[in-house]
Amino acid sequence: MLDAFGKQNWWPADSSFEVIIGAILTQQTSWKNVEKAISSLKKEGGLNPEFLNYIELGRLEQLIKPSGFYKIKAQRLKNFLDYFLKEYNGKTEKMTEDNTIKIRKELLNINGIGKETADSTLLYALNKEIFVIDAYTKRIFFRLGIVDTNDYEKLRELFENSLKEKDHLNTINKFKEMHALIVELGKNYCKKDPICNNCPLFSSCKRKGVKNEYS
Repeated sequence: MLDAFGKQNWWPADSSFEVIIGAILTQQTSWKNVEKAISSLKKEGGLNPEFLNYIELGRLEQLIKPSGFYKIKAQRLKNFLDYFLKEYNGKTEKMTEDNTIKIRKELLNINGIGKETADSTLLYALNKEIFVIDAYTKRIFFRLGIVDTNDYEKLRELFENSLKEKDHLNTINKFKEMHALIVELGKNYCKKDPICNNCPLFSSCKRKGVKNEYS
């Protein structure tokens, strides 16, 4: 995948806080739509926790409308901001210093924050050693014949055990790069209706569950 796509340098953002906002907004939508929403937030008053907490819910809904499900996501942003400002004074640096298990548990207790969003925050915004499992990961590695489970925690542990290195920074970078490459493969080839012939993993894929293996 690295040979086919090159280094991804994902997640695109100007700050750790922007990564978190993007992780919430990208639920059930494309990144292009998230970029439009983030651009609107920046133009309105800057992407910072104090401003987003201050702005009225109705106005926030309109600003993030391009991301879809904007009423739900606006409330989720407010839920996160309430926690973020209360527990960490709106500082991602303070979150980074805290224990991974503790932060993950707290994030999952926030209404609207699921495992994928929480782990994206931990890995990309806070540089914690945790691998992100998404729909692409489950689909691709099932079709490859490597996994036969959809259990999030089992898959996360499998990837972490397989990719982890002795050096903490190398592990973080490897987790980020691998997840980004999986997303790229999923978007371009291993779709619900896959484009198998030109896929860089074609020769090693068992194409489990693919009705037409040469689609």
